[in-house]
Amino acid sequence: MPRSRLVLVGVALAVLLQGCAVVAVADAVVTVGVTAVKVGATVVETTVDVAAAGVDAAVGEDEDEE
Repeated sequence: MPRSRLVLVGVALAVLLQGCAVVAVADAVVTVGVTAVKVGATVVETTVDVAAAGVDAAVGEDEDEE
């Protein structure tokens, strides 16, 4: 009987460790996804800033005029 319990505990432990690995991989995937979204947002923000600066330069208006 002790031998079968040891096998049962070993199998349960193996299943739990596989679940832990799945959680770790899922966490890594989410982290990569969030980083990609942040980088994309930064690129878009920079593009908008550059375009706005180009429009301001082309129009030639000063914000200080009153």
